[in-house]
Amino acid sequence: MRLTAFAPPRRRATAALLAVVLALVAGLLLGFPDRADAADPLISRGKPATSSSVEDPALGPEKAFDGDPATRWASAEGADPQWLRVDLGANAAVSRVRLSWEAAYAKAYRVEISADGVTWTRLATETAGNGGADDWTGLTGSGRHLRVYGTARGTPYGYSLYEVEVYGVLDSGPPPSGAFTVVAAGDIAAQCTASSNSCAHPKTAALAQRIAPRLYLTMGDNQYDDALLSDFRAYYDKTWGAFKAKTRPVPGNHETYDPAGPLAGYKAYFGAIAYPQGKPYYSYDEGGWHFVALDSNSFDDPAQLQWLKDDLARNAKRCVAAYFHHPLYSSGGHGNDPVSQPVWKILYAAKADLVLNGHDHHYERFARQDPYGRAAADGIVEIVGGMGGAEPYPIETVQPNSQKRISGPYGVLKLDLTDTTYTWQYVGTDGSVKDSGPTYTCH
Repeated sequence: MRLTAFAPPRRRATAALLAVVLALVAGLLLGFPDRADAADPLISRGKPATSSSVEDPALGPEKAFDGDPATRWASAEGADPQWLRVDLGANAAVSRVRLSWEAAYAKAYRVEISADGVTWTRLATETAGNGGADDWTGLTGSGRHLRVYGTARGTPYGYSLYEVEVYGVLDSGPPPSGAFTVVAAGDIAAQCTASSNSCAHPKTAALAQRIAPRLYLTMGDNQYDDALLSDFRAYYDKTWGAFKAKTRPVPGNHETYDPAGPLAGYKAYFGAIAYPQGKPYYSYDEGGWHFVALDSNSFDDPAQLQWLKDDLARNAKRCVAAYFHHPLYSSGGHGNDPVSQPVWKILYAAKADLVLNGHDHHYERFARQDPYGRAAADGIVEIVGGMGGAEPYPIETVQPNSQKRISGPYGVLKLDLTDTTYTWQYVGTDGSVKDSGPTYTCH
């Protein structure tokens, strides 16, 4: 097989030649016992990963970095190009990349590195791949993000990797720790069941469960139309209720329509899960993150605003995420909702990182911005994720700082978090990745 690399190339060896090489290496290590200790460490395991697509949510990009040789990432079938990317958490000098291919391998691909995830530099190029294990050594490149960019499939299927191992030296100490995944969605359970093929919330629930996150967040309008307790039991409970114990919900405007009283069915169904501190707003810590769950139906309540200020003042975590129903900024039918601006001002002053919303039934991500809609390096990233099952809304007036908008395909947000960073994917119910967010470092 011919290889072209911006580094000394490697070639596969026959079994006999490999045995000779191993014997020589063993002899060298015996003669120089400190040489093994000098090898660059593995710096990619467990780090946030994204991909151009997935064949199935169970074959997500994180599987190629989990250290388990039995799990794998697989792209959508029958399409070129496809890519797999990892955020190392800090700038690194990369010296080696080892790829373990599944049967669906790349005939041609590039290994690339980037400081910002936008501009890429080639480390190695394969033009005649035949699967198995590819071990690129002697590489000389520096960056925070590394990707494998497949340009030609070796089979009619897609691309699939059991493991991608990146070795090198990080510029600023160890990579981020405490990695975990969260699934989030809003506007979920229409009054329908899996017996109807057009019913979406059973499909988003199945997708969310396959991702198997540590927590599930809901951004309001959990049950349509009036959020009666009987409807929660008849619809939501049959799908998203399967992981109720790991769900951290907030209410939307439809939860206020209950004839038994605003939030009556919501409170009766979720109980202490939604009212852990005796109010429909609460906070909790997970890993290196502080999460704030708010009730945007009552943002005019001074008690909630004061509670939020006090809660953030006590917070000791570096990363802060808030989620509630009504978005301050949206390009959908409901548009911008100024009711959320006072909360944004409090969050911005506390250097919060991320806000998740529903209400408009589409997916949208914004660049960092301040409470007045101005682009700001120290601003908050907002994501609208109202595609959990309710009828989609069209995109209407595109707002400043809006970077990506998708209306139509149902799906969930898959957020990959570490103690210092966050990134995400919008995954459709067909298992494909509709959008991947940048990797941000917490303020």
